[in-house]
Amino acid sequence: MMERDEHLLEMLEHLLMMKNECSCSIFSECGLSDMTVKQIAYLKVINEQGDVTFSRLAEITKNSKPTITEMVNKFVRMECVYREPSRDDGRILYIRLTDKGRKIAKAEEDALRRVIERMIDSLDEHELDLLIGILQKVR
Repeated sequence: MMERDEHLLEMLEHLLMMKNECSCSIFSECGLSDMTVKQIAYLKVINEQGDVTFSRLAEITKNSKPTITEMVNKFVRMECVYREPSRDDGRILYIRLTDKGRKIAKAEEDALRRVIERMIDSLDEHELDLLIGILQKVR
């Protein structure tokens, strides 16, 4: 029993390592290797929200407006976001992702897709169906 547990642990670690390698590859493609998990999470929130203001982002992330301003300034320097004035009220600024910012925000999902591509390349149809069935059982 213990041997099976260890083998399963080893295989899951291998899958996670593959995903991390794919994520690192995506960050390297963006010219960034030093993004923090927190920064990536903020870019994901901006991506998910669409029209997000500084106040709204502060509310969602439970940070102060000055903290959000500092973070956005850093993202602007990294060329991940830009500020866009509202068409209706020029006092309101929206935080928008650049292509680079979108790519980083979606890096985790894209990394998982790359892992899936590797699985598809390695397994035959029957093995893929079996893997899907097994993974659906895990909750």
